[in-house]
Amino acid sequence: MRLHKKIKKVHFDKMFLITCCLILALGLVMLFSASVAVGLERFGDSSFFIKRQIIALVLGTILFYIAYKVDYRFWHKWSLMILIVSIILLILVLIPGIGASGQGAQRWINLGMFGFQPSEAVKLAVILYMAAWLSERGEDRIKDIRYGLIPFVALLGLLSVLIMRQPDFGTLTIIIFIALVLFFVGGADIKHIFGLILSGGLLALFAIKTASYRMARLLSFLNPSIDPQGAGYHITQAKLAVGSGGLFGLGLGQSRQKFFYLPEVTGDSIFAVIAEELGFFFSSLVILLFLIFFWRAIKIASKAPDNFGKLVAVGIGAWISVQAFVNIGAMLGVLPLTGLTLPLMSYGGSSLIVTMAGIGVLLNISKQCKV
Repeated sequence: MRLHKKIKKVHFDKMFLITCCLILALGLVMLFSASVAVGLERFGDSSFFIKRQIIALVLGTILFYIAYKVDYRFWHKWSLMILIVSIILLILVLIPGIGASGQGAQRWINLGMFGFQPSEAVKLAVILYMAAWLSERGEDRIKDIRYGLIPFVALLGLLSVLIMRQPDFGTLTIIIFIALVLFFVGGADIKHIFGLILSGGLLALFAIKTASYRMARLLSFLNPSIDPQGAGYHITQAKLAVGSGGLFGLGLGQSRQKFFYLPEVTGDSIFAVIAEELGFFFSSLVILLFLIFFWRAIKIASKAPDNFGKLVAVGIGAWISVQAFVNIGAMLGVLPLTGLTLPLMSYGGSSLIVTMAGIGVLLNISKQCKV
């Protein structure tokens, strides 16, 4: 009698993985195209940015594989420690000699040739901690002001103080949005949610009014022609790039705006270069890919084996897709500029590494979803 060894088939969300790979591949191609001129001018190397991005990709792939292989429930036990470490890193950023500054901000920890941006890691840390905290307490305690609202506000208050000292208003906005989404999905009282949104909006207005550059960004968003060579320059050049692309684009590598007209072509402006070189159809494909990403993340959340997995999936899906749409909206002139990068596409080692780790966690959840 022959014995047949059963081979256990591993099920994971293949569409989700393919979508992530397509976004990443298109991002690498467009980063190389967008960065040639600025790399040559600043560093004497046309491949400077793409080479460093590939190094980050290798590190990110290692973390992605680890996160994919490790049972996502492992992160529940370590979520508080991960959050504490990320908060310590935020504090270290503010210490002279450890924190590195640039463009009027102090957001990086100096690691010699490379720098690490702790606020990127905080996004994932907040998701893991909030998911563990909410799943442990349950809806009844979360609705209670003492056990739900007050600890939630205290955490956001601490993170807000540390991140605004850098300052990084755009990243803080995303972190607060992620936390509010998880607080809502976790069963918070809707009155508490509306109260937080109202008070948060008032604090955001205060932050804008007390910083001239933020006020200038808001006014230039409302009317870029007020200061087309100053505060309105970035959005004006972004709109010119998007409009120049038309339906089919000027051709890969043929952008004119990337030659020192459009600021931050390797960072938050990369979507404008995509629209200029590849046109409306390909830039619409980028938007479609992020929509598919969000859809599959919510699909994974709906089939997660437990509440912790559901909350983690919702948090990671909201983080990456909403940040993408905020970035794209800013380049199209429908949202104010925030300085947020386009996930998996913009240059930035810290962002790419942490994002890939988050995707690995999400894929692990999908592997254990109820079929």
